[in-house]
Amino acid sequence: MRRIDLRSDTVTLPTEEMLEAIRNAELGDDVYGEDPTVNQLEEMAAEKMGKEAAMLVPSGTMANLISLMANTRRGDSVILGVDSHIYRYEVGGVSVIADLLPILVKEKMGFMDPAEIEAAIQPVDLYRAPTTLICIENTHNRAGGVVITPQQIEQIRRVADEHNLRLYMDGARIFNAAVALKVDVKEFTRHVDNLMFCLSKGLSCPIGSIVVGSREFIDRARKIRKMLGGGMRQAGIIAAPGIIALEKMIDRLEEDHRNARLLAEGLAKIDGLKVDLRTVQTNIVMCDVDGLGVSAETFVERLKARGVLINSISSSRVRFVTHRGIESGDIKEALAIIEDEARKIRNERS
Repeated sequence: MRRIDLRSDTVTLPTEEMLEAIRNAELGDDVYGEDPTVNQLEEMAAEKMGKEAAMLVPSGTMANLISLMANTRRGDSVILGVDSHIYRYEVGGVSVIADLLPILVKEKMGFMDPAEIEAAIQPVDLYRAPTTLICIENTHNRAGGVVITPQQIEQIRRVADEHNLRLYMDGARIFNAAVALKVDVKEFTRHVDNLMFCLSKGLSCPIGSIVVGSREFIDRARKIRKMLGGGMRQAGIIAAPGIIALEKMIDRLEEDHRNARLLAEGLAKIDGLKVDLRTVQTNIVMCDVDGLGVSAETFVERLKARGVLINSISSSRVRFVTHRGIESGDIKEALAIIEDEARKIRNERS
């Protein structure tokens, strides 16, 4: 059975050029700072983000954890969105490993209201864990891949500055945000102290994420990476496709966005399904299946049996993600299958 895999952009396979670059990469020991391919990638990433330095890590989750630890001290509190990836999907590392207290703020369309952030800041006194860091996510996964605009980030920056807090961005899909708004990525990054972005999602690399920030911050981060077991040796095999990603794979994200819009508009026309088209700004589509009278998990399993792979997000919501390797023809085929399965569900329940 042919599969149309819309579970995540993490399933994207590397290009042939990336695989060839891996084979031919010039290598050295990265813990000693001697892998020339890693050094080239880190220099490229820092320049592209408008920061002083960068560091390659194996995963986005490790990038976030290292950044939390490098920005804070044990016992501090950190402001997180209640639906943020750091809080929801990183196995509690913020508390278990970083020893930080999450202070949760509700998001609206992925954005935390600056006034609510300010109200959540814990003061420095005998009784409370002082707040030292605000974390934002861009694009915002659970909100449907919505973009947090540079203007919105600037509003949060002002709160951070007023209270002498650092501002960190989980920018796993920050290039999706930049492409969606058709602006340079530095329009986002200039408002934050440091951030991470993923190579292994829409940019098509097989592995890897990058942490960027000041040289002092990255020096701290390198020591924490080593402590967590993230020090790598001939890591040029990871960095080589990352260089190609930054050179050639960013602009093509627009194709993923077009396919997501095509999918969302098709889903919205199917009886029993509901899509908030306002949230379809990049490559993620959230869909409510409650109108069909079945759980999200049941819907996922029925589509899986037909070769369409998606993920459930809650008891009534499912997520579709477009990526390289998914073309408009795949979207149309998936929509035909989804419409047929929805019709069958409705008939079964009538």
